Amino acid sequence: MGERIRALRTARAMTATDLAKAASVTPGLISQVERGITDPSLETLRRIARVLDTPVFNLFQDTDLERVAVVRRDRRTALRSPHGEITYQRVSAGAGKIEVLEGLLDAGTVSSETGWSHPSDECVLVLAGQLVLEVDGERYDLDRGDSASFDSLLPHRYLNETDEPTRFLLSVAPPGY
Repeated sequence: MGERIRALRTARAMTATDLAKAASVTPGLISQVERGITDPSLETLRRIARVLDTPVFNLFQDTDLERVAVVRRDRRTALRSPHGEITYQRVSAGAGKIEVLEGLLDAGTVSSETGWSHPSDECVLVLAGQLVLEVDGERYDLDRGDSASFDSLLPHRYLNETDEPTRFLLSVAPPGY
């Protein structure tokens, strides 16, 4: 991931300090991430990806994709929030026009403290458990098998108000930031 961030940063003629300032992190953190010394939080990755104008999971992308890309269950790219409340595994291979993620949201947790937005459309399908979707301050209660589609430019987040983990499938087009 660090090498990919460095490559994207240098392709945009940015210094590590430029990227750090734009992403509201320290230059030292950017240096450590690029050298593989530390792993940034999900929120930090979102900010870095936004500055680099690329979807978060493209920071993990293998650039040598085949015509038909098979992603084996045990080889999925995973991303976990800083406190482990939510985990995403990329089901799609990346570099396409759609990103498909399997999400796991722990009991009694939220995907982010506040809603966030990015230029995409999302469709979420609840695979197991119950999920609350908040979009632009409105609440949508979803049960297993329910789905919802929305414009990701609207601030949104996912909540699990139950005492069991919730699994869901998330499709984002174009791949989100």
